[in-house]
Amino acid sequence: MRLAPSPTGYFHVGTARTALFNWILARQDPEGVFILRVEDTDPERNREEWVQAIYAAMAWLGLDYTGPFRQSENAPAHAAALEALRAAGDLYYCDCTPAEVEARRGEGATPGYDGFCRDRGLERSATTALRFRTPDEGTLNVPDLVRGEVAFALSSIDDFVVARRSGEALYALANVVDDRDDRITHVVRGEEHLANAPKQMLLWSALNAATGIEVPLPVFAHLPLLVNEQRKKLSKRRDPVALELYRDQGYLVAAVLNYLALLGWSPRGDEEIVAMDEIVRQFRLEDVAHSPAFFDVRKLTALNGDYIRRLSPEAFAEACRPWVDPGDVAWRPTGYRPAWGLERYDEGLFARVAPLVQERVARLDEVPAMVDFFFIDPAYDEAAFDKVIRHDPEGPAVLSAAVDAYAGLEAFAPAALHAATLALGEARGLSLRKAQAPIRCAVTGRLVGPPLFESLAILGRAETLARLAAALARA
Repeated sequence: MRLAPSPTGYFHVGTARTALFNWILARQDPEGVFILRVEDTDPERNREEWVQAIYAAMAWLGLDYTGPFRQSENAPAHAAALEALRAAGDLYYCDCTPAEVEARRGEGATPGYDGFCRDRGLERSATTALRFRTPDEGTLNVPDLVRGEVAFALSSIDDFVVARRSGEALYALANVVDDRDDRITHVVRGEEHLANAPKQMLLWSALNAATGIEVPLPVFAHLPLLVNEQRKKLSKRRDPVALELYRDQGYLVAAVLNYLALLGWSPRGDEEIVAMDEIVRQFRLEDVAHSPAFFDVRKLTALNGDYIRRLSPEAFAEACRPWVDPGDVAWRPTGYRPAWGLERYDEGLFARVAPLVQERVARLDEVPAMVDFFFIDPAYDEAAFDKVIRHDPEGPAVLSAAVDAYAGLEAFAPAALHAATLALGEARGLSLRKAQAPIRCAVTGRLVGPPLFESLAILGRAETLARLAAALARA
């Protein structure tokens, strides 16, 4: 098996699914090998930072592989293959420009190259590229484990370019040479590559004949497209497709892998949360659906929330470290730093706070806004402050009553705080929810957050009273 991404942008979630399916299939075979090969032979589009992004994404996914290899490292083999095919008569030089091809085609003609240079006998020069001589007649059947046998009329496949005018091999040839050298047995990739399969099969067979080295054709499997809620193919410009985005937003890798496995394939039973070992045991390419798979961010987020709630409190606190610990951590979301410094952060305090927010977040990047008031003075949501304190006659009265009630509590504990707040609310004809609102805003700066009374108990009596008094003065 192999994953062969091009370093031309962010690591696409579709590439992540392809990586996962390849990895699963390799895991199922005791002798299975999963190769990572970066196809970096397009200098105009490739960037080293995207190469490193591929490595980082694969490291985060935790999918172990053989490599990484770079396609550019195999350039001598590409050159040798070009020479073997040229000597066998499978390639010819062409000096046509795109404009010339377009001009000859004329209105309403079949797209593609017209074979103009097939028999001109051109030699290599600075203006000639190499094209593969495609058969004019017949049908080529691509056996596909997902889609069945797909037939291509050879007349619809033009003589495609396999080497630039510089002499460098293009994707179609380089990919086949690398797959042959790596002895790839299964090519599992996205449906958008299906049109490349007949060209690669033609090149593969031609290389077998030209080199005298018979390498069996790999088995193909083209995975269904990933689409958005409008059922349109996921677009880098329009949709959140970068795997790095989900990593930085605090999606757990186990949840992401579980969700990716469900895009086009379903395990037995009704459970959507399935352990990876069980996915590996059940997965079959023949069970992958033909129809496009909806990449539903809301469903992924809900699944991630389920995974978060299944963590132990200790595991959850550790998972939150990149978002809450201002000290040195192994990794942190791109461009992010906690709003508080080391002098205000208390790891033990966060360990006490973490269980309060674990049930209330679906992504780890939601945690800082839930806990920041423990480590810094509350940053008031002005609209909330106006609503429940400044412009509500009951707001200051509730705060004043809370100061008196909380100061006199024998035990500053959640149950006692709950009872005191319930009583002061009832004295003013307010429900507990209405009585809590100004207190929560005064202490945390917001109207939503972790359980109030547990939070007040962790903050302590002195800090809670000080914040209530500060909000009263501000009102």
